[in-house]
Amino acid sequence: IMSVKAFELVPAVEREQVMGEKVRINIECIECCGKHLYLGTNDCFIHHFLLEEHTTAKGKLAYNVQKLLHKYLGLKKPVAELKAASALERLIVLCDSSITVVDMGTLEPVPTGGTKLKGVTAFCINENPVTGDAFCVEMAVVLARRRAVQICTVHEDRVQMLKEVTTPEQPCALSLDGYNICLALSTQYMILNYSTGASQDLFPYDCEERKPIVKRIGREEFLLAAPGGLGMFANAEGISQRAPVSWSESVIAAAVCFPYVVALDEGFVTVHSMLDQQLKQTLSFRDGHVLQDFEGKVVLASSKAVYILVPLPLERQIQDLLASHRVEEALTLTEAAQRNIPKEKYQILHKRILQQAGFIQFGQLQFLEAKEHFRKGQLDVRELISLYPLLLPASSSFTRCHPPLHEFADLNHLTQGDQEKVQRFKRFLISYLHEVRCSDSANGFHEDVDTALLKLYAETGHESLLDLLASDNACVLADSAPWLEKHHKYFALGLLYHYNGQDSAALQMWVKIVNGDLQDSTRPDLFEYVVDFLSFCSNLDLVWRHADWALQKDQKIGVQIFTKRFTSEEKTGQLNPDDVITYLQNHSQALLLYLEHLVLEKRLQKEKYHTHLAVLYADRVLGLISRPSATDDQLSAARQKLQRLLKESNLYRVQLLLGKIQDSELLLLERATLHGKSEEHDKALHILVHQFKDSAAAEEYCSWASASHDQFYRQNLFHQLLSVYLDPDVPGGAQTVAAVDLLNRNADDFDAVRVLKLLPEEWSLPLLRPFLCGALRASVHARCTSQVAVGLARAQNLQLQHDRQSLLRSLVWHDPSEIIQIC
Repeated sequence: IMSVKAFELVPAVEREQVMGEKVRINIECIECCGKHLYLGTNDCFIHHFLLEEHTTAKGKLAYNVQKLLHKYLGLKKPVAELKAASALERLIVLCDSSITVVDMGTLEPVPTGGTKLKGVTAFCINENPVTGDAFCVEMAVVLARRRAVQICTVHEDRVQMLKEVTTPEQPCALSLDGYNICLALSTQYMILNYSTGASQDLFPYDCEERKPIVKRIGREEFLLAAPGGLGMFANAEGISQRAPVSWSESVIAAAVCFPYVVALDEGFVTVHSMLDQQLKQTLSFRDGHVLQDFEGKVVLASSKAVYILVPLPLERQIQDLLASHRVEEALTLTEAAQRNIPKEKYQILHKRILQQAGFIQFGQLQFLEAKEHFRKGQLDVRELISLYPLLLPASSSFTRCHPPLHEFADLNHLTQGDQEKVQRFKRFLISYLHEVRCSDSANGFHEDVDTALLKLYAETGHESLLDLLASDNACVLADSAPWLEKHHKYFALGLLYHYNGQDSAALQMWVKIVNGDLQDSTRPDLFEYVVDFLSFCSNLDLVWRHADWALQKDQKIGVQIFTKRFTSEEKTGQLNPDDVITYLQNHSQALLLYLEHLVLEKRLQKEKYHTHLAVLYADRVLGLISRPSATDDQLSAARQKLQRLLKESNLYRVQLLLGKIQDSELLLLERATLHGKSEEHDKALHILVHQFKDSAAAEEYCSWASASHDQFYRQNLFHQLLSVYLDPDVPGGAQTVAAVDLLNRNADDFDAVRVLKLLPEEWSLPLLRPFLCGALRASVHARCTSQVAVGLARAQNLQLQHDRQSLLRSLVWHDPSEIIQIC
């Protein structure tokens, strides 16, 4: 069973090299130190081999084995355990319950003073020593029939016991890390700190049923064989920070080669991942006896031969997982590989794996995951674009990554003609390119990204096409223009021309759409858009060239070419109003609208513009008067415009306009206004009173004509109106009722003394009671107000005199050293 090939089983020491012609010789234990391999056999021999790695012609790892030496220990018992102390060049041997130290080169026993270690059932080396002495080895020893563990140090010439630690039961197996001893007792596992004495029970285990496994796998972390066929992890606090691996009930040995746990049972070698606890590989192996890991090398032995479990490069394992589309496992293994690979190399590998994973999920329509992997892997987005035929511009120099990141030829190969899938892939690319464009990921190839986006937008009818072209973009014109034309996106093509500085081509395209020569419904208001475009266009030749076309279409809208533009005689790129007026002579509606813009909106203070507008208004009114079909509403609206201009403007030529409307008996209000502009108030009032016969209009005229003058001017106007009412020489005689109403309504606007002198003596006082009461009240109010003002002035003057006297009487202290400025 194999989900990933993590190891290859490579022969190292053959049967004949160990036992020669002897049949009953079995391998009991192994130790490996660098290239040196030591075997302990059941006939009390130690065999020393030299392993040399080499690569075969097929690229596989193999070993050349040279036997250097073998040594008989003379005890006639199996060699139970071998441990190398490389710093001392010593080999620690457990045989016949005694520990012997031999030279690693000669295998000769080394005399050791100090402690004699006999009756030993198990021992282990501290791979995380605490003494700090590089020339000694720390060791924990279990003695027979004693509930204790002895802590010893092995020196070049002696063995020294440091401490003895009591245990609840007789230990069966142990492992040591720093001050922490992990023990397999007869009924349970425990962790004991021999420095502090603290202990922690882990979980029960029956040593009589099966062999316990206690394996140090890292700093303060151990691997244990637990009931139920589980490989449990425990740290120095007794806590499992990893999930257990599920292996066989009959596991006899285990080793760790990160990120894998290798277990040996009666017939198989199983490989589990420490990352996800899944079974990754199973190797058939009969008569397995010993499994050990040495500095990343896993050595496996039967009773007759030795093999090396050679880990395949992690890169190859990851690629195998990706080839099986097992993305999450590949990514998990990649992250775990960080500890074994140099930083710069790992960063390159990690990015590539992420990119490959992204393409796998892309092909499976898992777009959210693919996008995230592309982003983290810093994918060159052109790798993705290149899968979509014709999206990259012809000018792009992009070539796909080698070796390839995926197995797809293009989108057609990926979808096999399924149009629904094609659309989903295109929608994904649109979304991804939009994000890339808004980030820094597109640096260096904006043209490729923007051109691809434009083509996708145009092909799918995406609403963002216009936003792309209206913003800062790098679309390649030579590629984009034919594509837009192919998909009938003529308005967008005009925008593309405009962005590339070809306004003439843009306008030609838009004019054809408005005229119906090209069909494009993108902008129903395209005519207004073109007019607005021309109003801001700095190329005046284009403006004049298209202005007549716009005015022919619609004068009211077309004139906005000029009304929305700044009008200036100095600024370059702006139009002179006189030139515009001359140009608009053949377009009467547009001319009128333009003059209204200059006079009423821009408030240009030029007599010729005001006069021209007033003449056009007057001509319009006179034309409506002479046209029988004209309605009252049309005439009323036209007169209102004329009257408003005549009242509000002071710049037009009054006499010219008087001459135009003099003969019209209908335009009495307009004539009165013109006489008022010439200060001919008597003529104006005469028209309003005797011809127009509207006293309210006459009073309103007085208010309007005196609006910007003082009270005296206003009184004179009202007195003139009163005189017109009282004039007996006009047809119909004096208008007594109108005069009385005028006085009674506007008492404040008359000088009462002058009025009393003008009025006929036969008028009764009750007739003028409102006027006289108002006049009297105003006189009394004025008198009282003046008295109050005089009193306030006197009080202020008195206060000032008092303040002056106070200042004159007070002393002024003067320091002779100071200069008084006023003196």
